Amino acid sequence: MWKRVAVLSPLISSSKSALLTEGTYGIKIWRSISSEIFKQEAYAPSPKEIAPFITFVLGGPGSGKGTQCIKIANSFGFKHLSAGDLLRREILSNSADGEKILNTIKEGRIVPSEVTVKLIKKEIESSDNNKILIDGFPRSEENRIAFEKITGAEPNIVLFFDCPQEEMVKRVLNRNEGRIDDNLDTIKTRLEVFSALNLPVIGYYSKRGKLQTINAVGTVDEIFDQVRPIFEHVRQ
Repeated sequence: MWKRVAVLSPLISSSKSALLTEGTYGIKIWRSISSEIFKQEAYAPSPKEIAPFITFVLGGPGSGKGTQCIKIANSFGFKHLSAGDLLRREILSNSADGEKILNTIKEGRIVPSEVTVKLIKKEIESSDNNKILIDGFPRSEENRIAFEKITGAEPNIVLFFDCPQEEMVKRVLNRNEGRIDDNLDTIKTRLEVFSALNLPVIGYYSKRGKLQTINAVGTVDEIFDQVRPIFEHVRQ
């Protein structure tokens, strides 16, 4: 064995430089390829690079959608955006938009679409969560069209909490949250507005196969038992 090696040693010596050069070049290429593969495997898009999974939650005042949204957000890791809360927060900011919003709500009318959509879009873009739950929006076809036009997005799911009018009135009058629109006259106006404007939105999404209707009569847990299966596939 050692004699054979000795015989071959001149050949090995003569080609040693070339082999080392080629080997080093090959190692550099392999390292470069490996590094690139590792970078590709290690890269994970940030939530802001992923199209958000959007759920609209609809229902009349007192239908219980806000309570259910809290349970959905806690159970399935959604960012909960309440259109009403965003508007009320804007009112408290004492901005020009806030004053307009206040007067509109006092009269039981719907806030201009572009104002609400602007607030919602800002919240979505600033969130690190790409699972978004939008509570109480859109409230009209105008809202819906404005949302799709301004954000360039559509909802993945639309939940509709179906509740009798008498039950909604009773719930709103009993919740005692101190809201400026929680009085009998305004509630009646809001329910009339909801029936006239929100039901066409519900019909639109029903035709598109995105609507999930929930019977909103019962305990909070009984209602959530209907909601839970809808979101099992998007659990964190």
